[in-house]
Amino acid sequence: MASKSKFGRGFLFGVLTAAGAVAGSVYAFKKQVVEPSDAELDRVEENRKRANRKAHQAHQG
Repeated sequence: MASKSKFGRGFLFGVLTAAGAVAGSVYAFKKQVVEPSDAELDRVEENRKRANRKAHQAHQG
């Protein structure tokens, strides 16, 4: 009976470890790829707004 208990604990530990590894990978991907991409899009949009204001201001007279 001790063998079953040992197997169950080992299996549970393995599942938790694998789930932790997957969660860590997803978190790292989000930090390295998704967030910088969002920041770049925000920066481009801000530059577009600034350029539009500058272009209109230049033609005020």
